[in-house]
Amino acid sequence: MLRVRPYPHPGEPEPKPVRSVPAEKFRSAEQAWLWTMAALLARHAGASRPGGGVPRPCDPDDIILCLDGLYRRKRIDLAHARVLRMWGERGMAPDPRVPAERTEARLWAEAMDLLDWPLRVRGIVSDPQTSRKIVVDRGVRVR
Repeated sequence: MLRVRPYPHPGEPEPKPVRSVPAEKFRSAEQAWLWTMAALLARHAGASRPGGGVPRPCDPDDIILCLDGLYRRKRIDLAHARVLRMWGERGMAPDPRVPAERTEARLWAEAMDLLDWPLRVRGIVSDPQTSRKIVVDRGVRVR
């Protein structure tokens, strides 16, 4: 349940809602990005609370700002952003085992590696031991 003071004092910014349930950090930059894209698509479709469900430590816009900072510092380029948008809308990462997706999988992995640090610094992604851990799933190594 969210509690907000009904009327702010003159000149005081609007207070942010106080969450009674603690926010759950993302396990990885990839999980944060896929959540962001799902929330942005829901917002575009007219949802009142995009990204609902589990309370998160940020808004989708916070993750977009991290990506924008990387772009402005020329750490990623438009090819990375295009791949992130396209595969984010699909709700999955490109598969490096599929020949047609290899280049996009490389760009995706580069972007995720670069996005991981700013998200961890802001407390959006959990600590490095869990965010960079390689998990073996059905015999395939995935980040």
